Amino acid sequence: MTAILTNVIYVKLFMAMMLGMVLGVERFVAHKTAGMRTYTLVSLGAAMFVIISQLVSAEYGVSGYDFHLVAAIVSAAGFLGVGSIIRSDMKVIGITTATGLWVATGIGMACGFGFYQLAMMVTMLALFAFIVLWFVEKQINKLKIMKEDHTVPLEPEM
Repeated sequence: MTAILTNVIYVKLFMAMMLGMVLGVERFVAHKTAGMRTYTLVSLGAAMFVIISQLVSAEYGVSGYDFHLVAAIVSAAGFLGVGSIIRSDMKVIGITTATGLWVATGIGMACGFGFYQLAMMVTMLALFAFIVLWFVEKQINKLKIMKEDHTVPLEPEM
């Protein structure tokens, strides 16, 4: 491998690590099970597998690109996500974490292919979903609780 190719690989891995970590910081601050390390490693691992598949294709002269490894990465992300979903009482929790891990996988894959602008845009949009939409949901829940608590006063007993 040439030094230029090696530097490009380092940039891809660094971008995947940093963008995965950005999502993980928000999850950590929100006290979620999967935090900085998990999101960082998912994104970094996805980038690594994309890079490996590119290097193998180049090394062995495979024409075109074999997307089997990419499909396997997406499947593995789904497996991680399923592991983070928990059913407690009548609630299902962890779905946002599962989908966040899935998105972090995509961010890592985008970095692995060198699509940095796409990866950064998706990171910002995911943060919007994690942070801004959380506040929106909180306000909606407050309205629902207020509506449910609104009762008609009973007539006084005589």
